[in-house]
Amino acid sequence: MVSAAYSYLGSSALDDGLTLQTSGGPAAHPRFFTGFLTDPGAAATGLLAVAEVARSRYFRPVSPASLDPVVTAGSDRLRFESFSGCCGVYARLDVLPAGLDGEIVAHGTTNVDVNLPLQRALARVGRVDPLHVAVGPDDLTVTTFDGPVVERKVPLPSRWLRGFAEAQVLTSRFDPRASLTIADARTLLQRLSASDRSVLWAVPAGRTLRLTSRPAPGAVCLPGAGRLVALKPFLRYARTLVVHGPSVASGSGPVASTWELSLPGLRLSLTLSPEPYRGFSGEGAVLESLSSDEAADDADLISALLSWDPTIDVDALASSSGLDAGRVRDALTQLGTAGRVGYDVAEAGYFHRTLPYSADAVAKLNPRLVSARALADAGAVTAGADVSVVRSGDETYHVRHESFSCTCPWWAKHRGERGPCKHALAVRMILTAAVSSSEVPA
Repeated sequence: MVSAAYSYLGSSALDDGLTLQTSGGPAAHPRFFTGFLTDPGAAATGLLAVAEVARSRYFRPVSPASLDPVVTAGSDRLRFESFSGCCGVYARLDVLPAGLDGEIVAHGTTNVDVNLPLQRALARVGRVDPLHVAVGPDDLTVTTFDGPVVERKVPLPSRWLRGFAEAQVLTSRFDPRASLTIADARTLLQRLSASDRSVLWAVPAGRTLRLTSRPAPGAVCLPGAGRLVALKPFLRYARTLVVHGPSVASGSGPVASTWELSLPGLRLSLTLSPEPYRGFSGEGAVLESLSSDEAADDADLISALLSWDPTIDVDALASSSGLDAGRVRDALTQLGTAGRVGYDVAEAGYFHRTLPYSADAVAKLNPRLVSARALADAGAVTAGADVSVVRSGDETYHVRHESFSCTCPWWAKHRGERGPCKHALAVRMILTAAVSSSEVPA
């Protein structure tokens, strides 16, 4: 057995923001990746787009946000990710194996600022100009004809951890809905207004998409068309536009969607929250997966089994762990809540990030889950055959098992579009525990 010693340059911490120290190797100044990007003009434009999203607030715009891209070196690719200041747009630039001329020597993640000097340097990179990148746990160094620019690691906002998890769960339910040539994509995107915050629906119509105000089977939600503005500079390099979304029907409410421009070696995607004023961090899509008692233990087991393949094989993990595929996905959701796992809609598979995982952090970042556990532990739930009663403070609420709907004001306002309320979660915990205990032999 071969062992390796890794020297961390500091301690990870979760305060107001998450400060990461993931080792990139045994050297004093390790590097995850050092090499050239084979399509420099497109890569520079894509990185600028990810940084632009990080500095934008699409709902109630104010001064630029001080949030910065996360850079992950996987086994054969680089990923640059960010959320907008309002946490309603998730951007990612994937530099695929064909886009790299260099070796990924270690796996790791860091988050860096993209300041004005680097923005200027990237803006001057042409199609054939060299673009050299070095990624380490402490910095991102970009070298162009103008010389090297070093961007240092900055704290990662804890809100992004919730955003990563929610985006992972939502996009894992997506399917490709439409594929457009770049000419048709350019015509569509150039028609969109940067100030448009209405919820539209894109319906496949021949080779393109027709925008309407009402959902229909096969349609893709376009919530806040102005939030796609960061894609436009990338159009001159891309070959295709692929749009991903969940299945919808007539009368469906707003849902999230992913808009992806690609060319060999690079993919730039923007995932939009269901409505312009809604941030991913408050969607509540992860709560049902985290409510079971075994979720944390399953996550520890799956974490130990994860390998650094480009994608995570759910069936292989199920076979190795002895868990069914549903419990594996719940465990991946638990890991995703701490930023450890993401989802790639283009490849319909999960991928890794090297962020610290802590069960305590998961609870701290999901107050509805904490409140539900408190209700369940306090004996506030009286389980019934079809309807359970929950005492919360001076009020009593009824939760219907079939739909997990509740009589509380929170459910009346959101109708399940922002995940379950704390009362429904508490009932789910009690019912799940009852089923589990009945399956255990006396």
